[in-house]
Amino acid sequence: MNEGLGRTLVIANPAAHSGDGAAAAERVDRFFSSHANATDDFELRLTQAPGDGMRMAREFADFDTIVALGGDGIIHEVANGLMAVASRERPALAVVPVGSGNDFARTIGAATNDPCTALGQILRGRRRELDLGHVASDAGESAYFVQTLSFGLDAAIALDTTDRRAAQTRQKGSGLFATSGVKILSTVRGEASGYPSRVTMDGEKDVRLNSIVFAVQNGPTYGGGFRICPDADPYDGSLDLCYNVSVPALPHVLALFALARTGRHVGSRAIATRRVGHLHIEFLESEPPCQADGEPLHGRTYEVEVRPRSLTLIAPSRS
Repeated sequence: MNEGLGRTLVIANPAAHSGDGAAAAERVDRFFSSHANATDDFELRLTQAPGDGMRMAREFADFDTIVALGGDGIIHEVANGLMAVASRERPALAVVPVGSGNDFARTIGAATNDPCTALGQILRGRRRELDLGHVASDAGESAYFVQTLSFGLDAAIALDTTDRRAAQTRQKGSGLFATSGVKILSTVRGEASGYPSRVTMDGEKDVRLNSIVFAVQNGPTYGGGFRICPDADPYDGSLDLCYNVSVPALPHVLALFALARTGRHVGSRAIATRRVGHLHIEFLESEPPCQADGEPLHGRTYEVEVRPRSLTLIAPSRS
């Protein structure tokens, strides 16, 4: 059961979902102003630039609950800011999802693009201990991820959707991801060329791969609902992997991309899945595209691990 929100800070991205975040923030402000018993006190702060959500969550850690309002990007920022706070002082996380992809919201069963319903879920919600993934590269970059980390063509597709969303394309969600996929894959000729890599999973013997797709998931979906790791669970203390073990011809790659919308790609002999706690991956010839929750990362060698029970999440009761 929810123990109450206490002192509550709402960190809202007004630009989320082509500007819908601003209207959603006003609704949340009116709701908390009209329902004084919902919190002990509340503040609303709007982000103005990338990184603001992370900074605010880190600097205003004297609240009991921080509500991230916006898409997966602001949730990623707030989670990273919270992880900079000592665990004994770390506020609980809640989300009012207003975005295009909304993959984390889908994972936890939160209402999307419906602020009033999402607020009701928070007030009736229960506290759960959320796992996070953590990635660090040899380029000196590191981040926590709440939903997804990927390398290769799928990362290139995810980054393209982020760029196109920032340019305020009319497409949203899985449709946006699908058209970015067609765009990126259309540049491939003949057989898709992968990124030679050496991978160590949970300290086992190295595996050599030619990586086209290498996804590390805390939740089952990315790209607005593509079920890349259908069984991933953000409360199970592990990360789920989906990666290619062979390099199929381009038509097969396109077919696998289409099947990933419903998770049926995992039945292909070209694809392997497994669950891990730690991953070391080294790209041997060139730096691949890499993204964590839609944010780019750089490097050729990466250490990835699960951080179990990192954040207290106020999740919908049905999740």
